[in-house]
Amino acid sequence: MRPPLLIATLLTALIGGVIAYGTLMPPGPPGPPLPLTDKQMHALAFFSLVLPLGWVRPRWALGLALVAFAFGGAIEIVQPQVGRSGEWADLWADGLGIVAGLLPGQLRRYRASRA
Repeated sequence: MRPPLLIATLLTALIGGVIAYGTLMPPGPPGPPLPLTDKQMHALAFFSLVLPLGWVRPRWALGLALVAFAFGGAIEIVQPQVGRSGEWADLWADGLGIVAGLLPGQLRRYRASRA
């Protein structure tokens, strides 16, 4: 595996683990308010999830989007079992983050094809 792909794969796995931990841990006591809303946090998390591989392998965008969206859906299904609530709006926010996270790689691919 080439170094950029290896780094992107490891980064994606790490971000996926952080997302799983943050969304599937039972809720704790309320902390200080966050600067972003819950939906913005979902979009940012899934943007971050797909960005590394979407940049290094833009041709993988569709498969990456499907896997990431399925991951978000699985989280929403499992959340009620850990004392959290699953919401359709969270899944839509995940989807928006996925699309936004894949755009830079697609733009890079388009520009490379035009050069």
